[in-house]
Amino acid sequence: MKKGIHPDYHVIDVKMTDGTIYQTRSTWGKEGDQMSLDIDPTVHPAWTGGSSRLLDAGGRVSKFKKKYEGLGF
Repeated sequence: MKKGIHPDYHVIDVKMTDGTIYQTRSTWGKEGDQMSLDIDPTVHPAWTGGSSRLLDAGGRVSKFKKKYEGLGF
């Protein structure tokens, strides 16, 4: 491999949404930096089979329910 063309590969901390922290090697940030995740495999519906639900930040569900209230939805 050529020298000087590859990014620095180092250890960082990854903070999950539930507060747990684990160490991994990455090219992100600098040695010892902490990456905080907004969403991770423990809460994302794609990995939980839909058993965990995301918050409706935009109010889309409540807006839909209000709009179609009384129509059986």
